[in-house]
Amino acid sequence: MKEIVTELLESALATLQSEGTLPSDQTFSPQVGNTKDKAHGDYACNVALVAAKAAGCPPRQLAEALIQKLPASAAVDKVEIAGPGFINFFMSTASAFEVVNTILEHGHDYGRNNHGQGEPVQVEFVSANPTGPLHVGHGRGAAIGDCLCRLLEANGHRVTREFYYNDAGAQINNLALSVQARAKGLSPDDDSWPADGYRGDYIVDVANGYLAGDTVTADDREVTGHRDPDNLEAIRDFAVAYLRREQDLDLKAFGVAFDVYFLESSLYQDGKVEATVERLTENGFTYEKDGAMWLMTTEFGDDKDRVMRKQDGGYTYFLPDVAYHLDKWQRGFTTVINEQGADHHSTVTRVRAGLQALDSGIPKGWPDYVLHQMVMVTRSGQEVKISKRAGSYVTLRDLIDEVGRDATRFFLAARRVDSQLTFDIDLARSQTNENPVYYIQYAHARICSVLRRLADEGQPRNRNESLGDLALLTLDEEKDLANQLARYPELVANAAAQREPHHLTHYLRELAGQFHTYYNAHKVLVEDTAIRDARVSLYLAVRQVIANGLDLLGVSAPEEM
Repeated sequence: MKEIVTELLESALATLQSEGTLPSDQTFSPQVGNTKDKAHGDYACNVALVAAKAAGCPPRQLAEALIQKLPASAAVDKVEIAGPGFINFFMSTASAFEVVNTILEHGHDYGRNNHGQGEPVQVEFVSANPTGPLHVGHGRGAAIGDCLCRLLEANGHRVTREFYYNDAGAQINNLALSVQARAKGLSPDDDSWPADGYRGDYIVDVANGYLAGDTVTADDREVTGHRDPDNLEAIRDFAVAYLRREQDLDLKAFGVAFDVYFLESSLYQDGKVEATVERLTENGFTYEKDGAMWLMTTEFGDDKDRVMRKQDGGYTYFLPDVAYHLDKWQRGFTTVINEQGADHHSTVTRVRAGLQALDSGIPKGWPDYVLHQMVMVTRSGQEVKISKRAGSYVTLRDLIDEVGRDATRFFLAARRVDSQLTFDIDLARSQTNENPVYYIQYAHARICSVLRRLADEGQPRNRNESLGDLALLTLDEEKDLANQLARYPELVANAAAQREPHHLTHYLRELAGQFHTYYNAHKVLVEDTAIRDARVSLYLAVRQVIANGLDLLGVSAPEEM
Protein backbone atom coordinates (compact mmCIF):
# COMPACT_ATOMS: atom_id res chain seq x y z
CA MET A 1 0.00 0.00 0.00
CA LYS A 2 2.86 2.37 0.74
CA GLU A 3 4.14 1.79 -2.79
CA ILE A 4 0.75 2.85 -4.20
CA VAL A 5 0.84 6.12 -2.25
CA THR A 6 4.43 6.75 -3.36
CA GLU A 7 3.50 6.20 -7.01
CA LEU A 8 0.52 8.56 -6.73
CA LEU A 9 2.71 11.30 -5.26
CA GLU A 10 5.45 10.76 -7.86
CA SER A 11 2.83 11.23 -10.58
CA ALA A 12 1.53 14.42 -8.97
CA LEU A 13 5.06 15.81 -8.60
CA ALA A 14 5.84 15.04 -12.24
CA THR A 15 2.68 16.86 -13.31
CA LEU A 16 3.60 19.96 -11.28
CA GLN A 17 7.08 19.88 -12.81
CA SER A 18 5.64 19.71 -16.33
CA GLU A 19 3.39 22.68 -15.53
CA GLY A 20 6.27 24.73 -14.10
CA THR A 21 5.06 24.82 -10.50
CA LEU A 22 8.16 22.85 -9.52
CA PRO A 23 11.54 23.11 -11.29
CA SER A 24 12.06 20.31 -13.80
CA ASP A 25 15.83 20.11 -13.18
CA GLN A 26 15.42 18.89 -9.59
CA THR A 27 14.47 15.47 -8.26
CA PHE A 28 11.78 15.15 -5.62
CA SER A 29 11.46 11.79 -3.85
CA PRO A 30 8.40 11.52 -1.61
CA GLN A 31 9.10 9.73 1.68
CA VAL A 32 5.92 7.98 2.76
CA GLY A 33 5.63 6.74 6.32
CA ASN A 34 3.09 5.08 8.59
CA THR A 35 1.13 7.44 10.81
CA LYS A 36 1.39 7.00 14.56
CA ASP A 37 -2.21 8.10 15.14
CA LYS A 38 -4.81 6.47 12.86
CA ALA A 39 -6.96 9.59 13.25
CA HIS A 40 -4.41 11.11 10.86
CA GLY A 41 -4.86 8.38 8.28
CA ASP A 42 -2.81 5.35 7.34
CA TYR A 43 0.17 7.03 5.66
CA ALA A 44 1.70 10.50 5.71
CA CYS A 45 4.20 12.37 3.53
CA ASN A 46 6.15 15.61 4.11
CA VAL A 47 7.17 16.23 0.49
CA ALA A 48 5.26 19.52 0.42
CA LEU A 49 7.41 20.86 3.28
CA VAL A 50 10.59 19.66 1.59
CA ALA A 51 9.76 21.05 -1.87
CA ALA A 52 8.03 24.28 -0.83
CA LYS A 53 11.17 26.41 -1.18
CA ALA A 54 11.77 25.12 -4.71
CA ALA A 55 8.12 25.87 -5.57
CA GLY A 56 8.33 29.35 -4.06
CA CYS A 57 5.12 28.98 -2.11
CA PRO A 58 3.98 27.96 1.42
CA PRO A 59 4.00 24.18 2.12
CA ARG A 60 0.23 24.00 2.59
CA GLN A 61 -0.34 25.68 -0.77
CA LEU A 62 1.99 23.16 -2.45
CA ALA A 63 0.24 20.33 -0.61
CA GLU A 64 -3.12 21.50 -2.01
CA ALA A 65 -1.65 21.57 -5.51
CA LEU A 66 -0.25 18.07 -5.12
CA ILE A 67 -3.60 16.71 -3.92
CA GLN A 68 -5.33 18.22 -6.91
CA LYS A 69 -2.90 16.46 -9.24
CA LEU A 70 -3.11 13.04 -7.57
CA PRO A 71 -4.41 10.39 -10.03
CA ALA A 72 -7.70 8.75 -9.10
CA SER A 73 -7.22 5.52 -7.15
CA ALA A 74 -9.69 3.07 -5.64
CA ALA A 75 -7.07 2.34 -3.00
CA VAL A 76 -7.49 5.77 -1.40
CA ASP A 77 -10.62 6.86 0.45
CA LYS A 78 -9.56 10.45 1.15
CA VAL A 79 -6.52 12.71 1.44
CA GLU A 80 -6.12 15.52 3.98
CA ILE A 81 -3.59 18.23 4.79
CA ALA A 82 -2.39 18.37 8.37
CA GLY A 83 -0.31 20.88 10.31
CA PRO A 84 2.14 22.96 8.29
CA GLY A 85 1.73 20.84 5.15
CA PHE A 86 1.76 17.11 5.82
CA ILE A 87 -0.33 15.08 3.37
CA ASN A 88 -2.27 12.27 5.08
CA PHE A 89 -3.73 9.34 3.16
CA PHE A 90 -6.72 7.31 4.33
CA MET A 91 -6.74 4.01 2.48
CA SER A 92 -9.95 2.27 1.42
CA THR A 93 -11.02 -0.80 3.36
CA ALA A 94 -10.92 -3.00 0.27
CA SER A 95 -7.37 -1.98 -0.59
CA ALA A 96 -6.17 -2.57 2.98
CA PHE A 97 -7.09 -6.26 2.79
CA GLU A 98 -5.46 -6.94 -0.57
CA VAL A 99 -2.35 -7.78 1.44
CA VAL A 100 -4.10 -10.87 2.85
CA ASN A 101 -4.32 -12.51 -0.56
CA THR A 102 -0.77 -11.39 -1.36
CA ILE A 103 0.52 -13.09 1.79
CA LEU A 104 -1.40 -16.29 1.19
CA GLU A 105 -0.22 -16.38 -2.42
CA HIS A 106 3.47 -15.92 -1.59
CA GLY A 107 3.53 -17.89 1.65
CA HIS A 108 7.08 -18.36 2.98
CA ASP A 109 8.38 -15.88 0.37
CA TYR A 110 6.20 -13.00 1.56
CA GLY A 111 8.52 -10.22 2.69
CA ARG A 112 11.45 -11.48 0.64
CA ASN A 113 12.86 -9.48 -2.26
CA ASN A 114 15.74 -9.45 -4.71
CA HIS A 115 17.23 -6.08 -3.81
CA GLY A 116 20.63 -7.71 -3.33
CA GLN A 117 20.51 -9.29 -6.80
CA GLY A 118 22.75 -12.13 -5.70
CA GLU A 119 25.57 -9.83 -4.55
CA PRO A 120 27.95 -11.84 -2.34
CA VAL A 121 28.19 -10.72 1.28
CA GLN A 122 30.49 -12.22 3.86
CA VAL A 123 29.43 -12.04 7.49
CA GLU A 124 32.01 -12.92 10.12
CA PHE A 125 30.58 -13.52 13.56
CA VAL A 126 31.25 -15.29 16.88
CA SER A 127 34.96 -15.81 16.03
CA ALA A 128 35.73 -16.95 19.57
CA ASN A 129 39.22 -17.94 20.66
CA PRO A 130 39.31 -21.76 20.96
CA THR A 131 40.29 -21.50 24.61
CA GLY A 132 37.03 -22.34 26.34
CA PRO A 133 33.24 -22.69 26.08
CA LEU A 134 31.28 -19.95 24.34
CA HIS A 135 30.04 -17.32 26.78
CA VAL A 136 26.80 -15.33 26.59
CA GLY A 137 28.55 -12.52 24.73
CA HIS A 138 29.45 -15.00 22.01
CA GLY A 139 25.83 -16.12 22.12
CA ARG A 140 24.60 -12.60 21.49
CA GLY A 141 27.00 -12.34 18.58
CA ALA A 142 25.76 -15.67 17.23
CA ALA A 143 22.10 -14.64 17.48
CA ILE A 144 22.65 -11.22 15.89
CA GLY A 145 25.04 -12.50 13.23
CA ASP A 146 22.88 -15.42 12.15
CA CYS A 147 19.72 -13.29 12.09
CA LEU A 148 21.56 -10.69 10.02
CA CYS A 149 22.61 -13.41 7.56
CA ARG A 150 19.01 -14.59 7.29
CA LEU A 151 17.81 -11.03 6.68
CA LEU A 152 20.43 -10.44 3.99
CA GLU A 153 19.41 -13.68 2.28
CA ALA A 154 15.77 -12.58 2.46
CA ASN A 155 16.86 -9.44 0.61
CA GLY A 156 18.45 -11.37 -2.23
CA HIS A 157 22.10 -11.48 -1.14
CA ARG A 158 24.33 -14.53 -1.43
CA VAL A 159 25.70 -14.83 2.09
CA THR A 160 28.84 -16.58 3.32
CA ARG A 161 28.96 -17.19 7.07
CA GLU A 162 32.53 -17.23 8.40
CA PHE A 163 34.10 -18.06 11.78
CA TYR A 164 37.66 -16.81 12.40
CA TYR A 165 39.64 -18.83 14.92
CA ASN A 166 42.42 -17.02 16.75
CA ASP A 167 44.38 -20.24 17.16
CA ALA A 168 47.77 -18.56 17.52
CA GLY A 169 49.33 -16.35 20.18
CA ALA A 170 49.64 -16.02 23.93
CA GLN A 171 46.12 -17.19 24.83
CA ILE A 172 46.60 -20.48 23.01
CA ASN A 173 49.89 -20.97 24.83
CA ASN A 174 48.13 -20.32 28.16
CA LEU A 175 45.53 -22.92 27.19
CA ALA A 176 48.20 -25.51 26.45
CA LEU A 177 50.00 -24.80 29.75
CA SER A 178 46.70 -25.07 31.66
CA VAL A 179 45.85 -28.47 30.11
CA GLN A 180 49.41 -29.65 30.72
CA ALA A 181 49.19 -28.64 34.38
CA ARG A 182 45.94 -30.60 34.79
CA ALA A 183 47.47 -33.56 32.96
CA LYS A 184 50.26 -33.53 35.53
CA GLY A 185 47.78 -33.55 38.39
CA LEU A 186 47.96 -29.89 39.35
CA SER A 187 44.99 -27.73 40.31
CA PRO A 188 44.51 -23.94 40.13
CA ASP A 189 45.25 -23.79 43.87
CA ASP A 190 48.80 -25.09 43.40
CA ASP A 191 51.63 -22.56 43.50
CA SER A 192 53.00 -23.84 40.19
CA TRP A 193 49.72 -23.30 38.30
CA PRO A 194 50.34 -21.08 35.23
CA ALA A 195 49.97 -17.39 36.10
CA ASP A 196 47.47 -16.77 33.30
CA GLY A 197 46.06 -20.29 33.21
CA TYR A 198 42.42 -21.21 32.61
CA ARG A 199 40.62 -22.57 35.68
CA GLY A 200 37.29 -23.96 34.50
CA ASP A 201 36.31 -27.61 34.83
CA TYR A 202 36.47 -27.95 31.06
CA ILE A 203 40.28 -27.93 31.33
CA VAL A 204 39.99 -31.18 33.31
CA ASP A 205 37.88 -32.68 30.52
CA VAL A 206 40.46 -31.71 27.89
CA ALA A 207 43.34 -33.11 29.96
CA ASN A 208 41.52 -36.37 30.64
CA GLY A 209 40.72 -36.77 26.95
CA TYR A 210 44.34 -36.16 26.03
CA LEU A 211 45.66 -38.67 28.57
CA ALA A 212 43.08 -41.25 27.46
CA GLY A 213 44.22 -40.95 23.84
CA ASP A 214 40.82 -39.77 22.64
CA THR A 215 40.38 -38.71 19.04
CA VAL A 216 38.56 -35.44 18.34
CA THR A 217 37.42 -34.14 14.98
CA ALA A 218 37.33 -30.43 14.30
CA ASP A 219 36.23 -28.83 11.04
CA ASP A 220 39.42 -29.56 9.12
CA ARG A 221 41.41 -32.03 11.19
CA GLU A 222 41.36 -35.08 13.39
CA VAL A 223 43.63 -35.09 16.44
CA THR A 224 44.42 -37.96 18.81
CA GLY A 225 45.78 -37.39 22.31
CA HIS A 226 49.42 -38.48 22.68
CA ARG A 227 49.02 -39.24 26.38
CA ASP A 228 52.43 -37.61 27.06
CA PRO A 229 52.01 -34.76 29.58
CA ASP A 230 55.43 -33.34 28.66
CA ASN A 231 54.65 -32.87 24.95
CA LEU A 232 53.35 -29.30 25.04
CA GLU A 233 52.97 -29.03 21.26
CA ALA A 234 50.82 -32.17 21.12
CA ILE A 235 48.75 -30.86 24.02
CA ARG A 236 48.25 -27.56 22.21
CA ASP A 237 47.02 -29.26 19.03
CA PHE A 238 44.68 -31.56 20.97
CA ALA A 239 43.27 -28.77 23.19
CA VAL A 240 42.53 -26.45 20.26
CA ALA A 241 40.81 -29.23 18.29
CA TYR A 242 38.87 -30.35 21.38
CA LEU A 243 37.54 -26.85 22.11
CA ARG A 244 36.81 -26.11 18.46
CA ARG A 245 34.63 -29.22 18.47
CA GLU A 246 32.94 -28.18 21.72
CA GLN A 247 32.18 -24.71 20.38
CA ASP A 248 30.81 -26.19 17.18
CA LEU A 249 28.51 -28.50 19.14
CA ASP A 250 27.22 -25.53 21.15
CA LEU A 251 26.56 -23.56 17.98
CA LYS A 252 24.73 -26.48 16.39
CA ALA A 253 22.56 -26.69 19.51
CA PHE A 254 21.93 -22.98 18.96
CA GLY A 255 20.92 -23.55 15.33
CA VAL A 256 23.95 -21.74 13.88
CA ALA A 257 26.18 -23.15 11.14
CA PHE A 258 29.08 -21.69 9.20
CA ASP A 259 30.24 -22.03 5.61
CA VAL A 260 33.89 -21.25 6.33
CA TYR A 261 36.14 -21.78 9.36
CA PHE A 262 39.29 -19.70 8.93
CA LEU A 263 42.37 -20.28 11.12
CA GLU A 264 44.67 -17.44 12.12
CA SER A 265 47.55 -19.92 12.08
CA SER A 266 47.03 -20.42 8.34
CA LEU A 267 47.97 -16.78 7.73
CA TYR A 268 51.41 -17.49 9.18
CA GLN A 269 51.77 -20.88 7.49
CA ASP A 270 50.88 -19.42 4.08
CA GLY A 271 53.21 -16.44 4.50
CA LYS A 272 50.36 -13.92 4.35
CA VAL A 273 51.38 -12.11 7.54
CA GLU A 274 54.96 -11.61 6.33
CA ALA A 275 53.70 -10.54 2.90
CA THR A 276 51.49 -7.94 4.57
CA VAL A 277 54.44 -6.56 6.55
CA GLU A 278 56.53 -6.35 3.39
CA ARG A 279 53.76 -4.53 1.51
CA LEU A 280 53.27 -2.00 4.32
CA THR A 281 57.02 -1.40 4.50
CA GLU A 282 57.34 -1.00 0.73
CA ASN A 283 54.56 1.57 0.79
CA GLY A 284 56.49 3.62 3.37
CA PHE A 285 54.05 3.36 6.26
CA THR A 286 56.29 1.60 8.82
CA TYR A 287 59.20 2.73 10.98
CA GLU A 288 61.41 1.39 13.76
CA LYS A 289 61.28 2.83 17.26
CA ASP A 290 62.31 1.45 20.67
CA GLY A 291 63.16 -1.89 19.11
CA ALA A 292 59.65 -2.32 17.66
CA MET A 293 58.12 -1.83 14.22
CA TRP A 294 55.32 0.71 14.06
CA LEU A 295 52.56 1.32 11.51
CA MET A 296 51.72 4.93 10.69
CA THR A 297 47.99 4.57 11.32
CA THR A 298 47.74 8.32 12.05
CA GLU A 299 48.03 8.83 8.29
CA PHE A 300 44.58 7.24 8.03
CA GLY A 301 42.68 8.82 10.92
CA ASP A 302 43.96 6.94 14.00
CA ASP A 303 44.77 8.99 17.10
CA LYS A 304 48.30 7.55 17.32
CA ASP A 305 50.59 5.14 15.49
CA ARG A 306 50.42 1.49 16.51
CA VAL A 307 53.05 -1.13 17.25
CA MET A 308 52.96 -3.78 14.55
CA ARG A 309 55.86 -5.99 15.60
CA LYS A 310 56.90 -6.08 19.25
CA GLN A 311 60.42 -6.00 20.66
CA ASP A 312 60.40 -9.78 21.08
CA GLY A 313 59.67 -10.21 17.37
CA GLY A 314 56.03 -11.25 17.83
CA TYR A 315 53.24 -9.44 16.04
CA THR A 316 50.47 -7.51 17.76
CA TYR A 317 46.98 -8.85 17.22
CA PHE A 318 45.85 -6.29 14.67
CA LEU A 319 48.50 -7.16 12.06
CA PRO A 320 47.15 -10.67 11.33
CA ASP A 321 43.69 -9.02 11.32
CA VAL A 322 44.87 -6.78 8.47
CA ALA A 323 46.30 -9.79 6.62
CA TYR A 324 43.04 -11.68 7.20
CA HIS A 325 40.90 -8.88 5.80
CA LEU A 326 43.14 -8.49 2.79
CA ASP A 327 42.48 -12.19 2.19
CA LYS A 328 38.73 -11.52 2.39
CA TRP A 329 39.06 -8.78 -0.21
CA GLN A 330 41.13 -11.01 -2.47
CA ARG A 331 38.44 -13.69 -2.21
CA GLY A 332 36.09 -11.24 -3.92
CA PHE A 333 33.99 -10.01 -0.99
CA THR A 334 33.34 -6.35 -1.69
CA THR A 335 30.79 -6.31 1.15
CA VAL A 336 32.02 -7.68 4.47
CA ILE A 337 30.24 -7.32 7.81
CA ASN A 338 32.05 -8.13 11.06
CA GLU A 339 29.72 -8.79 13.99
CA GLN A 340 31.82 -8.50 17.15
CA GLY A 341 31.69 -7.40 20.76
CA ALA A 342 32.04 -3.73 21.63
CA ASP A 343 35.47 -4.48 23.11
CA HIS A 344 36.67 -4.69 19.48
CA HIS A 345 35.83 -1.02 18.93
CA SER A 346 39.50 0.05 18.86
CA THR A 347 40.31 -2.48 16.15
CA VAL A 348 37.96 -0.85 13.65
CA THR A 349 40.16 2.19 13.02
CA ARG A 350 43.38 0.17 13.15
CA VAL A 351 42.30 -2.52 10.73
CA ARG A 352 40.85 0.00 8.28
CA ALA A 353 44.03 2.09 8.52
CA GLY A 354 46.18 -0.96 7.84
CA LEU A 355 44.08 -1.87 4.81
CA GLN A 356 44.37 1.64 3.40
CA ALA A 357 48.15 1.55 3.93
CA LEU A 358 48.31 -1.56 1.75
CA ASP A 359 47.07 0.51 -1.21
CA SER A 360 45.27 -2.50 -2.67
CA GLY A 361 42.16 -0.76 -3.98
CA ILE A 362 40.14 -1.38 -0.82
CA PRO A 363 37.64 1.48 -0.28
CA LYS A 364 37.73 3.62 2.84
CA GLY A 365 35.33 2.49 5.54
CA TRP A 366 35.67 -1.17 4.51
CA PRO A 367 34.70 -3.53 6.12
CA ASP A 368 31.41 -2.80 7.91
CA TYR A 369 31.22 -3.47 11.64
CA VAL A 370 28.28 -4.35 13.88
CA LEU A 371 29.44 -4.15 17.50
CA HIS A 372 27.21 -5.50 20.24
CA GLN A 373 27.28 -4.49 23.89
CA MET A 374 27.67 -6.79 26.87
CA VAL A 375 25.05 -9.15 28.28
CA MET A 376 24.15 -9.42 31.96
CA VAL A 377 22.35 -12.58 33.06
CA THR A 378 19.97 -12.39 36.02
CA ARG A 379 17.94 -14.85 38.08
CA SER A 380 15.50 -13.76 40.80
CA GLY A 381 16.69 -10.21 40.28
CA GLN A 382 20.34 -11.05 40.98
CA GLU A 383 23.18 -11.14 38.47
CA VAL A 384 24.48 -14.60 37.61
CA LYS A 385 28.23 -14.55 36.97
CA ILE A 386 29.64 -18.01 37.47
CA SER A 387 29.42 -21.22 35.49
CA LYS A 388 31.06 -24.24 37.12
CA ARG A 389 32.20 -25.63 33.80
CA ALA A 390 33.69 -22.35 32.54
CA GLY A 391 34.95 -21.22 35.92
CA SER A 392 34.31 -17.49 35.59
CA TYR A 393 31.42 -16.74 33.21
CA VAL A 394 27.97 -17.89 32.11
CA THR A 395 28.16 -20.01 28.97
CA LEU A 396 25.85 -20.09 25.98
CA ARG A 397 25.16 -23.74 26.77
CA ASP A 398 24.01 -22.70 30.26
CA LEU A 399 21.31 -20.50 28.74
CA ILE A 400 20.21 -23.09 26.17
CA ASP A 401 19.90 -25.72 28.90
CA GLU A 402 17.98 -23.30 31.15
CA VAL A 403 15.46 -21.73 28.78
CA GLY A 404 15.76 -23.53 25.43
CA ARG A 405 17.10 -22.45 22.06
CA ASP A 406 14.11 -20.38 20.96
CA ALA A 407 14.03 -18.11 24.00
CA THR A 408 17.81 -17.78 24.05
CA ARG A 409 17.99 -16.73 20.41
CA PHE A 410 15.06 -14.33 20.67
CA PHE A 411 16.21 -12.62 23.86
CA LEU A 412 19.80 -12.20 22.63
CA ALA A 413 18.61 -10.54 19.41
CA ALA A 414 15.79 -8.52 20.96
CA ARG A 415 17.56 -5.22 21.61
CA ARG A 416 19.63 -2.73 19.66
CA VAL A 417 23.11 -4.13 19.24
CA ASP A 418 24.68 -1.00 20.74
CA SER A 419 22.65 -1.25 23.96
CA GLN A 420 23.47 -3.42 26.93
CA LEU A 421 21.17 -6.39 27.38
CA THR A 422 19.86 -7.97 30.55
CA PHE A 423 18.93 -11.62 30.05
CA ASP A 424 16.28 -12.45 32.67
CA ILE A 425 16.26 -16.24 33.03
CA ASP A 426 13.00 -16.20 34.99
CA LEU A 427 11.24 -14.16 32.30
CA ALA A 428 12.63 -16.31 29.49
CA ARG A 429 11.31 -19.46 31.18
CA SER A 430 7.88 -18.05 31.98
CA GLN A 431 4.78 -18.91 29.98
CA THR A 432 3.11 -15.53 30.33
CA ASN A 433 2.30 -12.59 28.10
CA GLU A 434 5.30 -10.76 29.56
CA ASN A 435 7.62 -13.25 27.85
CA PRO A 436 7.81 -11.89 24.28
CA VAL A 437 8.86 -15.10 22.55
CA TYR A 438 6.11 -17.07 24.30
CA TYR A 439 3.60 -14.31 23.47
CA ILE A 440 4.49 -14.42 19.76
CA GLN A 441 4.62 -18.21 19.49
CA TYR A 442 1.30 -18.44 21.35
CA ALA A 443 -0.35 -16.25 18.68
CA HIS A 444 0.81 -18.70 16.01
CA ALA A 445 -0.36 -21.68 18.06
CA ARG A 446 -3.75 -20.06 18.73
CA ILE A 447 -4.40 -19.74 15.01
CA CYS A 448 -3.38 -23.36 14.45
CA SER A 449 -5.80 -24.37 17.20
CA VAL A 450 -8.66 -22.59 15.40
CA LEU A 451 -7.80 -24.41 12.19
CA ARG A 452 -7.82 -27.77 13.99
CA ARG A 453 -11.29 -27.00 15.34
CA LEU A 454 -12.45 -26.20 11.82
CA ALA A 455 -11.02 -29.48 10.59
CA ASP A 456 -12.78 -31.34 13.41
CA GLU A 457 -16.04 -29.74 12.23
CA GLY A 458 -15.44 -30.96 8.71
CA GLN A 459 -14.18 -27.63 7.38
CA PRO A 460 -10.43 -28.19 6.88
CA ARG A 461 -8.22 -25.48 5.41
CA ASN A 462 -5.07 -25.97 3.43
CA ARG A 463 -2.15 -24.01 4.81
CA ASN A 464 -2.88 -20.82 2.87
CA GLU A 465 -6.38 -21.42 1.53
CA SER A 466 -8.45 -18.24 1.52
CA LEU A 467 -12.16 -18.85 1.10
CA GLY A 468 -13.52 -15.65 2.57
CA ASP A 469 -14.86 -12.45 1.09
CA LEU A 470 -12.45 -9.92 2.55
CA ALA A 471 -14.92 -7.09 1.95
CA LEU A 472 -16.75 -8.42 5.02
CA LEU A 473 -13.84 -7.38 7.24
CA THR A 474 -15.06 -3.99 8.41
CA LEU A 475 -13.74 -3.68 11.96
CA ASP A 476 -11.01 -1.15 12.81
CA GLU A 477 -9.00 -3.92 14.51
CA GLU A 478 -9.11 -5.94 11.31
CA LYS A 479 -7.88 -3.05 9.20
CA ASP A 480 -5.14 -2.33 11.73
CA LEU A 481 -4.01 -5.96 11.50
CA ALA A 482 -3.95 -5.78 7.71
CA ASN A 483 -1.93 -2.57 7.78
CA GLN A 484 0.53 -4.16 10.19
CA LEU A 485 0.91 -7.16 7.88
CA ALA A 486 1.57 -4.79 4.97
CA ARG A 487 4.49 -3.23 6.87
CA TYR A 488 6.42 -6.51 7.02
CA PRO A 489 8.27 -6.39 3.66
CA GLU A 490 9.57 -2.89 4.29
CA LEU A 491 10.66 -3.87 7.77
CA VAL A 492 12.64 -6.84 6.41
CA ALA A 493 14.37 -4.56 3.91
CA ASN A 494 15.18 -1.86 6.47
CA ALA A 495 16.40 -4.25 9.17
CA ALA A 496 18.93 -5.68 6.74
CA ALA A 497 20.01 -2.33 5.31
CA GLN A 498 20.45 -0.83 8.78
CA ARG A 499 22.09 -4.01 10.17
CA GLU A 500 19.55 -3.99 13.03
CA PRO A 501 17.79 -7.35 13.51
CA HIS A 502 16.06 -6.17 16.69
CA HIS A 503 13.44 -4.37 14.57
CA LEU A 504 12.11 -7.81 13.69
CA THR A 505 11.53 -8.82 17.32
CA HIS A 506 9.74 -5.54 18.04
CA TYR A 507 7.54 -5.93 14.96
CA LEU A 508 6.52 -9.49 15.84
CA ARG A 509 5.70 -8.51 19.42
CA GLU A 510 3.47 -5.69 18.14
CA LEU A 511 1.78 -7.94 15.57
CA ALA A 512 1.14 -10.62 18.19
CA GLY A 513 -0.32 -8.01 20.54
CA GLN A 514 -2.72 -6.77 17.88
CA PHE A 515 -3.76 -10.32 17.08
CA HIS A 516 -4.36 -11.34 20.70
CA THR A 517 -6.48 -8.22 21.26
CA TYR A 518 -8.55 -9.01 18.18
CA TYR A 519 -8.84 -12.70 19.09
CA ASN A 520 -10.09 -11.89 22.59
CA ALA A 521 -12.62 -9.32 21.40
CA HIS A 522 -14.12 -11.02 18.35
CA LYS A 523 -14.95 -14.66 17.76
CA VAL A 524 -13.82 -16.21 14.53
CA LEU A 525 -15.94 -19.38 14.52
CA VAL A 526 -19.26 -17.57 14.26
CA GLU A 527 -22.48 -18.92 12.77
CA ASP A 528 -22.24 -16.58 9.80
CA THR A 529 -19.97 -18.72 7.63
CA ALA A 530 -19.13 -15.85 5.28
CA ILE A 531 -17.76 -13.69 8.11
CA ARG A 532 -16.10 -16.77 9.61
CA ASP A 533 -14.27 -17.52 6.38
CA ALA A 534 -13.17 -13.90 5.96
CA ARG A 535 -11.74 -13.84 9.47
CA VAL A 536 -10.05 -17.21 8.98
CA SER A 537 -8.35 -15.79 5.89
CA LEU A 538 -7.02 -12.92 7.99
CA TYR A 539 -5.90 -15.44 10.63
CA LEU A 540 -4.01 -17.41 7.98
CA ALA A 541 -2.18 -14.29 6.85
CA VAL A 542 -1.20 -13.41 10.42
CA ARG A 543 0.04 -16.94 10.99
CA GLN A 544 2.16 -16.83 7.84
CA VAL A 545 3.83 -13.54 8.71
CA ILE A 546 4.56 -14.66 12.27
CA ALA A 547 6.11 -17.87 10.93
CA ASN A 548 8.15 -15.94 8.36
CA GLY A 549 9.42 -13.47 10.95
CA LEU A 550 10.32 -16.15 13.50
CA ASP A 551 12.16 -18.04 10.79
CA LEU A 552 14.38 -15.01 10.15
CA LEU A 553 15.20 -15.05 13.86
CA GLY A 554 15.93 -18.78 13.81
CA VAL A 555 13.01 -19.36 16.20
CA SER A 556 10.38 -22.06 15.74
CA ALA A 557 6.68 -21.44 15.14
CA PRO A 558 4.93 -24.20 17.16
CA GLU A 559 1.43 -25.32 16.29
CA GLU A 560 0.65 -26.34 19.86
CA MET A 561 1.75 -24.94 23.23
